[in-house]
Amino acid sequence: MSELTEKAGKLDAVDELAAKRAEFVLDGPEGAVYLDGNSLGALPVGVPGRVADVVARQWGELRIRSWTEEGWWTAPERIGDRIAPLVGAAAGQVVVGDSTSVNVFKALVGAVRLARETGAGRDEILVDATTFPTDGYIAGSAARMTGCTLRPVTPSEVPDALGERTAAVLLNHVDYRTGRLHDLPSLTAAVHAAGAYAVWDLCHSAGALPVGLDAHGVDLAVGCTYKYLNGGPGSPAYLYVRADLQDRFDSPLPGWNSHAEPFGMRSDYEPAEGAVRGRVGTPDILSMLALEAALEVWDGVTVEAVRAKSLALTDFFLECVGEYVPEGRVECLTPLPHAERGSQVALRCSPTLGSARAGGAPTAGPVMRRLIERGVVGDFRHPDVLRFGFTPLYVGFADVERAARALAEELSEATAERSHRV
Repeated sequence: MSELTEKAGKLDAVDELAAKRAEFVLDGPEGAVYLDGNSLGALPVGVPGRVADVVARQWGELRIRSWTEEGWWTAPERIGDRIAPLVGAAAGQVVVGDSTSVNVFKALVGAVRLARETGAGRDEILVDATTFPTDGYIAGSAARMTGCTLRPVTPSEVPDALGERTAAVLLNHVDYRTGRLHDLPSLTAAVHAAGAYAVWDLCHSAGALPVGLDAHGVDLAVGCTYKYLNGGPGSPAYLYVRADLQDRFDSPLPGWNSHAEPFGMRSDYEPAEGAVRGRVGTPDILSMLALEAALEVWDGVTVEAVRAKSLALTDFFLECVGEYVPEGRVECLTPLPHAERGSQVALRCSPTLGSARAGGAPTAGPVMRRLIERGVVGDFRHPDVLRFGFTPLYVGFADVERAARALAEELSEATAERSHRV
């Protein structure tokens, strides 16, 4: 037994979240190591039974009565209140529904409209230049529709880029490629000092680390629920609107579900009070109630405990990679300081490796495919980045050690094969 294998066992033995692993559907001890929760979280064991009940009894037997008798109608706000503590928000500020993309659009256009209440000259939107592509697409469309200029900047450039014309700023809390954690408190403060509104995308941070929306005065935020919140593929996203902004939040997608009298069927629109303003159309009940069941795994868990384990897992993974992987084979793109790190590690494959077995150009794809064949499931970003996501509720330290060892073996084999061909 190696020293790191022994260390992994000791760390697992004192892990206060270790029991949570049993609440997920995972392969056995000799099965796959799942390090892709930053793309799709594992299935909580309570979800299949809940979904079966929703389909067979609530829909199959009660049918339309379930809107009231089973609480379907209030699900978007009820589940929003369940998510709220995980992002540092008080109740009544988070509503669940629609996709992340749709909620980005609502939040960003709403932010521009808020800014123009006090400054008609605010005609510029700043967007994270390193953002997930869809956020950039949505920001571009929102800019065209509101008559704004779109200005892509990196998060570090935001303070200097802000000005009297800035209406809204759309930022990612964690960079989806590198795992870099951006400074939400200071960037939000800078946006506010310029008289603009901050919109944060929490897709890669909610459920993995403290966010502190209320504490840091964030205006609006959005996020998905199928990553660290384990809501399932395509599970509905959420929208946060700070309490003191809700009566002024003017959604660009007013729908009957957000009307003050949704069953009044009036031709004129009057928005409802509170977080309900973030609703649009009929909720996706099946996926929404699956999400509600999935969130039960958070019972008795604090985000602070999750963050502590996340940092310990990523630290240990980097330690194992440093010990097992020969120098120069990979480059860590994820910041080493804890204050700058999310819950994933991104490694760039050395250009000398690439697709050895395919004889092609350097790419992370073949490397990750072979890792998956070895039972280590992560993902990659073209052309050369391997991503490993660490979900503390079900990933253990033995998983981490095994993943690093498999990576080292795969890279060594790839290098040997390339040398043999040369």
